[in-house]
Amino acid sequence: MRKLLKVMFSQITIVSFLLIIQLLLAAASLMRISEYFLYFDIFLKLISIVTVVIIVNRHSNPTYKLAWVIPILMFPMFGGLFYLFITGQMHTRLFFNKLTSIEKRITQSYAQSPLVLNEISEKFPERLNTVRFINNVSGHNAYHGGAATYFSVGEEKFASLLKELEKAERYIFIEYFIIKEGKMWNTILEILKRKASEGVDVRVMYDGMGSLSTLPFGYPKKLEGYGIKCRVFSPFMPFLSATQNNRDHRKILVIDGKVAYTGGINLSDEYINIDYPYGHWKDMSVMIKGEAAFGFTQMFLHLWWHTTKKEEDIKDFEPSFTQEEKSLYDNSKCGYVMPYSDIPQDKYQTGEFIYLDIINKAKKYVYITTPYLILDNEMMVALTNAAHSGVDVKIICPLIADHWYARAVAYSYYKELIAAGVKVYEYMPGFIHGKTFCSDDEIAVVGSINLDYRSLYLHFECAAWFLDCPVVYSVLNDFKDTLKKCQLITPEYFTKMKPLKKILNAVLRIFAPLM
Repeated sequence: MRKLLKVMFSQITIVSFLLIIQLLLAAASLMRISEYFLYFDIFLKLISIVTVVIIVNRHSNPTYKLAWVIPILMFPMFGGLFYLFITGQMHTRLFFNKLTSIEKRITQSYAQSPLVLNEISEKFPERLNTVRFINNVSGHNAYHGGAATYFSVGEEKFASLLKELEKAERYIFIEYFIIKEGKMWNTILEILKRKASEGVDVRVMYDGMGSLSTLPFGYPKKLEGYGIKCRVFSPFMPFLSATQNNRDHRKILVIDGKVAYTGGINLSDEYINIDYPYGHWKDMSVMIKGEAAFGFTQMFLHLWWHTTKKEEDIKDFEPSFTQEEKSLYDNSKCGYVMPYSDIPQDKYQTGEFIYLDIINKAKKYVYITTPYLILDNEMMVALTNAAHSGVDVKIICPLIADHWYARAVAYSYYKELIAAGVKVYEYMPGFIHGKTFCSDDEIAVVGSINLDYRSLYLHFECAAWFLDCPVVYSVLNDFKDTLKKCQLITPEYFTKMKPLKKILNAVLRIFAPLM
């Protein structure tokens, strides 16, 4: 009974209830008005028709367009009006205009090193355009040297993180989609409290929806009582708004601009297998040391300054390396590291471009891990074309999903991929949450970007792109080890699937871009 009451009166239940009430009231009002005004019903349907024409002619993903067009035509009385209301809000435009302005001021302060571009051009000419694209679109730079360590499970990252946090001297910046009270976060928090008392600038930012049910209301005030600056990115409010769809899904932790962590691991106990909601939780992360780490400081400050409405001098956060550190990083075997972010307002889909770039340029293999497999037409064509071309394409997905509908949609893609020669595997021990790509012993990506519409089109995301680094082999070897714990999905699997399940999967696929 106590658990039921807790769920009933939780933040997420109350906010969701208020949103549903708004939708029902709006729909009821429109229907009521149409009863009294003969031509109002016709007027609303005309709006829906015009809206469909607008959507079809917009510069966006065709599958995403279709996902909107179908419900609008199914509910013409208020479908078009709802779309226009969500996408035409002035505060949404102001929100993104401000974000763009801040990003430009940050990234324009740091130009890409011509020396690094020349080295990549000479050694890896096929990768030069990728670097230029990331630099031109996201403003982030490629760096030579440094050091990077790959973590195949959350427990490894957690152990490393505790050691590195103790070394912080100037600042600790933390930005996560989910922070949840428990052993992992509480252990980190004790270090943060101590560091803040020593004068270290400690800042924490978490997503308003991702942490809605994992942290109590007013949690920022609690952290500020410890001397820790804290902000909630886009608090989840009971008001219909397009910005509520754009969540901060990034995982960033930066120490002094010298050390940065990113990947799929949030700060919650299931990520280090203290809790087991979906069996063994396998997730991957990477630690970057050297100049490239500062790229994640830039990402953090971008959203931090937007949230606080107060900008500082970016130069004050630049790392200061000792001579020993410079010598160590200059002589390291790490090739090139490029941090990058993907933000919804720039309309370039940086994350998807890089994934497609890796697939399209692969000669021998492309190995992918993703918790969600919800593909648009471009990604489906790239994967199937690569397999038809003789490239060894393997994808690992979870056996146990954290969202049943995500797994159902994924099944709708399996059959087509397998028919083209793509090998799809499921991780048997539980849930695999890592987002990694590796190809041809040369390229790897580790970050927060899933293979679904929300990550590729709607969320704020981040990742690190590695070229000619030992991390590439770490990702590759981990993939091969993980395969030993996976089952291969064969065509026979679908012959045993119940017809109703096939129909459900197909229907859900139509609305996948809106999930």
